[in-house]
Amino acid sequence: MSLLRVCAFAKRLSRRSLFDKCAARASLADRCQLRVPTRDGAVRRISETHLQLQRRNVSFVIPKRDDAKKRGLEQSQLLDVLEARIQQLRSDIVLDVRHAKVKFLKAPSLGRGVLSGQGPKGAAPKEKTDVPKSGKTLKAPSKSQPSRWMEKLTQEKENKLTKQQHLRQKIQKNVKEKPTDKLKGSKSGSALPGTSHKTISKTKGSKKTVAGKKGQEQSVIDARVTAEEQAKVEELERRLSQQVSRWTSSSNPLLLLQEDVEAAACGDIQLSIRSYLEACVFAGDVERAQRFLLSQHRVMSRRKHLNTGVYNIMMRVWAKKGTLNQIGRIFSLLEEASLKPNLGSYCTALECMGRNPNCSPNVITRCLSQMKEYGLSVDDLFSRCVFRQDERDMVLKAVHVVQPDYRPRLKAEATPWSSSLVHDFYTQRSDHQYPKLDFTQEELQERFNLQLSMEQACTATINSVEAAKPVTEHMARMRELLADQRAKWQKILLQALRESKMILSNTNSKDYRLNLYPYLCVLGDKEYVDIMIQSVANLPPSGESLKILARELGNRVYTKYSVRQKHQSQMVEKLRNIYNSYTDLLAKDTKEYSVLPSEHWCKLELDQTSGPSLQGGETHWPYIVSLELGTYMVELMVKNLKINSDTLNSAFERKSIPILYHMYTFRSTRQVGFIKPHPILTQMQQDAMETELTFDSFVIPMLCPPVPWTSVKFGAYLLTPTKLMRTVEGATQHEVLLEKCQNLLPVLDSLNQLGNCAWRVNKPLLDIIISIFNDRGCDKLDIPPPLSEAPKIPHFTAHDPAYTASEKAHMKREVINAKKKCNEMHSLRMDALYKLSIANHMRDEIFWFPHNMDFRGRTYPCPPYFNHLGSDVTRAVLLFAEGKPLGPKGLDWLKIHLVNLTGLKKRSSLEGRLEYANAIMEDVLDSADDPLDGKKWWTNADEPWQALACCMEIANAVRSPDPTRFISHFPVHQDGSCNGLQHYAALGRDVIGATSVNLLPCDEPQDVYSGVAQQVEEFRARDAQSGMKIAQVLEGYISRKVVKQTVMTVVYGVTRFGGRLQIEKRLKEIDEFPKEHVWDASHYLVRMVFSGLKEMFTGTREIQDWLTESARLISKSGHTVQWVTPLGLPIIQPYHRTRNQVLKSTMQHINLQISHDARERPDTVKQKNAFPPNFIHSLDSTHMMLTALHCYSAGLTFVSVHDCFWTHALTVDTMNKVCREQFVALHSQPILQELSNYLLQKYCTGFPVKDSYNDLMDCCQIRFKRSP
Repeated sequence: MSLLRVCAFAKRLSRRSLFDKCAARASLADRCQLRVPTRDGAVRRISETHLQLQRRNVSFVIPKRDDAKKRGLEQSQLLDVLEARIQQLRSDIVLDVRHAKVKFLKAPSLGRGVLSGQGPKGAAPKEKTDVPKSGKTLKAPSKSQPSRWMEKLTQEKENKLTKQQHLRQKIQKNVKEKPTDKLKGSKSGSALPGTSHKTISKTKGSKKTVAGKKGQEQSVIDARVTAEEQAKVEELERRLSQQVSRWTSSSNPLLLLQEDVEAAACGDIQLSIRSYLEACVFAGDVERAQRFLLSQHRVMSRRKHLNTGVYNIMMRVWAKKGTLNQIGRIFSLLEEASLKPNLGSYCTALECMGRNPNCSPNVITRCLSQMKEYGLSVDDLFSRCVFRQDERDMVLKAVHVVQPDYRPRLKAEATPWSSSLVHDFYTQRSDHQYPKLDFTQEELQERFNLQLSMEQACTATINSVEAAKPVTEHMARMRELLADQRAKWQKILLQALRESKMILSNTNSKDYRLNLYPYLCVLGDKEYVDIMIQSVANLPPSGESLKILARELGNRVYTKYSVRQKHQSQMVEKLRNIYNSYTDLLAKDTKEYSVLPSEHWCKLELDQTSGPSLQGGETHWPYIVSLELGTYMVELMVKNLKINSDTLNSAFERKSIPILYHMYTFRSTRQVGFIKPHPILTQMQQDAMETELTFDSFVIPMLCPPVPWTSVKFGAYLLTPTKLMRTVEGATQHEVLLEKCQNLLPVLDSLNQLGNCAWRVNKPLLDIIISIFNDRGCDKLDIPPPLSEAPKIPHFTAHDPAYTASEKAHMKREVINAKKKCNEMHSLRMDALYKLSIANHMRDEIFWFPHNMDFRGRTYPCPPYFNHLGSDVTRAVLLFAEGKPLGPKGLDWLKIHLVNLTGLKKRSSLEGRLEYANAIMEDVLDSADDPLDGKKWWTNADEPWQALACCMEIANAVRSPDPTRFISHFPVHQDGSCNGLQHYAALGRDVIGATSVNLLPCDEPQDVYSGVAQQVEEFRARDAQSGMKIAQVLEGYISRKVVKQTVMTVVYGVTRFGGRLQIEKRLKEIDEFPKEHVWDASHYLVRMVFSGLKEMFTGTREIQDWLTESARLISKSGHTVQWVTPLGLPIIQPYHRTRNQVLKSTMQHINLQISHDARERPDTVKQKNAFPPNFIHSLDSTHMMLTALHCYSAGLTFVSVHDCFWTHALTVDTMNKVCREQFVALHSQPILQELSNYLLQKYCTGFPVKDSYNDLMDCCQIRFKRSP
């Protein structure tokens, strides 16, 4: 807490007690003005608000006033109050106070003493001086040394105590002896609290004053005045302390807001400092790291950005060297910075002592004693510190010197279940049947080694599905030419990189400046060159945004650096040992366990405590660092990579030309920097048709079961860094919330369950898709055609007089549309190429998809291209690795699933769909036997490739000797009926709405989209009958398809404007609809859809309005909306006002629009519009996680695509039962009541009375009662 905050507290008290007298005479602005020194020495004034006082270091200046007596009293009392608070908060104030230039304006003397810096009454003002006890006058403190403010306060306190003691002695002497000596000093005869005095004796010649009874009475009066003033000051201090405790309490949102803002500001800088220091240390440049830390420490304005963890980085270095005196130096720096050593600090100190054989046991004993004084135990060291290499052994060695029998006591922390939803799941396990994988323990260990090798390489090179094409002579020549050019480019880049690094290392820049040199040293030079060459090969012909390309390059460097860090810390071997033991839980040839994967992994870690830690310890590079590093690498490529102009055509004059061009283009109204390949390079790559593709290792599915998530920072891949929660680049508020949360185990276990599902490829179907892909594709079947099928781009001369202005404009539009179409086709083609190539690479493998989640809790597989959340094509080629017999009802579920994939029979019952499937069995078998040359019935389905895969599975089952014993690997889907509306209906206990979305039993399944379309048609018929023209035009055009998207997205916060655009698009797809009426028709229909939904779902709109209004008031008060899901997952909406940050480079200044910066005020529009859909998404994910956990305990194979659940045909009924039970359990909780209580507690406690907060409290007090 800074001095400014104390000033703010004093301001709040200024309306009461002694300050009321002054407030009545003068305005607060006249009494307390603030000056902010700027860099050029100018002074600007700012208004005095709470936030401004807390954000700035200012000088507190009290100007002259006419009423000198009362002003002096106020000054002295205020100074005393400030002094008291400063002494309380001294440890927090030191850094800020040393910045503040504190100065009191000279004011007339009160006649009762002399304030610090004032002369006696009637005397000319003099410069402020300090009078020490020796009587010598000290030199006034220089403005360049603001740190002497604390010394002055200490001196004034000593002077005050001395004066008070002196006064009491005089009073006692006068009362007893009735002295006749004249009292010396000022008229008051007592020291004002918090002030420094000179004692001045006024005499005229040798005249003496006799002080008999009158003098004695005066002394008594003075004593009473002093006692009264002291009592008043004590009352002020008491009230101030109460005010401080109230305003600094954790429930106060205003201070929490400011603290969050300050923490975010310091957090970004600390992250940059930590990453810079760690990069220096990793690269072996210890001297640079030490200079940088000292340069940050010496300057107060930069020292405040340091925390104990930053100093610990250098302590680790000296601990490895066994240099104990350097450790002591850094402890001294911590003390200078008013920071306390933490567990990491003492851990490094003990490690250093363990490495030093000559270390005295007394030193170790003193270290352990100091830890004990701070409330830290030796067990805390081994349970909470992150160890690398042999650090743990060295710490234990040091402890054993003084405590030979000590053994670390490590216990798995028992997590309290915050939600009753999972209490039984974790406590009652007698009937749980955790599934095993269909692999032996040895097979799983072999797969671990394969995955480890791929992640250590950080890349994976696979064959392209286009490799099957015959190699022509021209293709071979282009491939050879490209290989030669890349070899030359590697040499050129290697030389350029080394030269640029030499220049950076010798740059005469200030030590405190961050530069890129350490980040260019964490890998070998050739590794940087390989990353750059790979990015050239992956660059699309249309080019790539400089920002996106730079980010990818920076992230690739960080990924390799992170893997190298783990190698350096020697954790790979320990990871191998623990994983080999972990396979005992999963393998089919081992005993049954009654523990979850995360529990088993944690137990194994506790059993193998020696060596390095597996979890934590790495610092993520800030987004701006990755971007700046990537920009630097792009600049190297643009400047140095060249090719001869006659490479493809010898008729051209030979010149050396760049293969990459930096140019600008417009996206909407923004100018964007682009990196575009030269047409010669593009032509070479297209003609070569290379047979290999290189990906980052995390793009390929895992070859072994993922490491279970056991904490926020550990899980998923073996070595590749992975975030538990996906966030916008640079956003850190989500990670901070997660690290503070102690009840994430149910969330982590659900992610582990999803990731443990093993997959395989449907090879017959994949072969069919690849054949169509290599044969010009098929738009109808979602197989993108090659660029050879793209429309030709027309060429014309803009200055050709043969064209009129309108013809030129038409030609320009055609050129733009043709280029846009070509770019879209290339993007779609490459996306399909990547997916099919990865699928073909994994065709004979069993693989896994590790999972993480977004900030709302929705889960996603980590591999970005090939996964079950993809398109119809990628879903169709995926099968469960484990097969199960169909059982008595499995074949029926396959048939029902097939009908669902066609999009037909939406309003039919399950029996009706099964009857329809049996009726079309001839078409089903024909599709399976001859998919490309038969009747092609499957091509008309909504999901044609999944329908074809299902036809093949049904054909194989019905042709088997016993369909009930047929082993099926096919996943059967169960999709929610407009899942968002289901949650709204359940929240509002809306019976009519619940019936529309199948929450209540019905004879036939309800289709809410058809129901809304029917209701809109009734509205239209009524309006048409009354003569409305647009209603008459729409006759026969209102269908389920027209309204479906709008109905589905209303629950997720779509506005009428967005809904109108959706309906407009659907109407334009109807060829027969008159295009001149599209605008009016879309406006009319969106009103009818919203009206129909309001009638069908009465509670939905009310709940949405409540959520929206709550979010509006919260964001208006300066806060982002937060809540906690029923499973305990904390959620925060990262929508803030956009700020621009410019990243400067010699190539281009990149303008970053940052909308997640917690230092900026929340974006009210985004906060309020996003709260309802995000809240529903969080409930949807909670329901899915609960279903996943209970399906796992029942031994089911389960995966999800948000609200669409997949399992074997055998276990569909069991999954449906679990799904319904968990939905009921979830909505049996008082969800809205708990949300209301949370919002009230977080945002409405401890605030001063303001209209906006009263409104929020009224809004949050809404209660939604259950229907009987």
